Amino acid sequence: MNAHRFRWPVAVTHSIEAPAEDVWAAMSMPGNLELCHPFCAQNPVTVWSQAASRDEIHYLSGWVYERRFIRWIDGVGYDLKVGAQGENKSLVSWRLEEVDHATSKLTITAYPQVLQKIPVGLRWIPHVVYIRPMLRRYLSAVIRGVEWFVTRAEPVPRNQFGSHPWFSQKTAQVGR
Repeated sequence: MNAHRFRWPVAVTHSIEAPAEDVWAAMSMPGNLELCHPFCAQNPVTVWSQAASRDEIHYLSGWVYERRFIRWIDGVGYDLKVGAQGENKSLVSWRLEEVDHATSKLTITAYPQVLQKIPVGLRWIPHVVYIRPMLRRYLSAVIRGVEWFVTRAEPVPRNQFGSHPWFSQKTAQVGR
């Protein structure tokens, strides 16, 4: 998985009042981001075959990221590389844990690639002040979107948990 080469992962965990099987069904179906992701405009699937799965996420902001799955653990989660075509990809890990028959816990951990080329001493401040808070906000909205879909059986409305400056609105797309 090469998580060791990424520094300072950002993780969010959230309890969902639904059986783990229901959450897994939502997480593992092709095109699921169109139903569960509050900043997703489209989620076209190229291949859907567990660890060989590939799709794209088209954000409301106009950014398009490729998602290439690299590990799939049935009923538990998956790891994937995600990022814009032709750019370095960040590692993202989704893990599901059953708390009891009616409750589960979902954790998404992102290993952001964005500052990896900057010397460690210089990237710490932008990571702590900007990247980490923005990623936590984003990951929290994504998990809450999964919860929305699983518990209400309806797609999460776009920007349901507030807008996000990276993924919600059209902006000047430098390098994207």
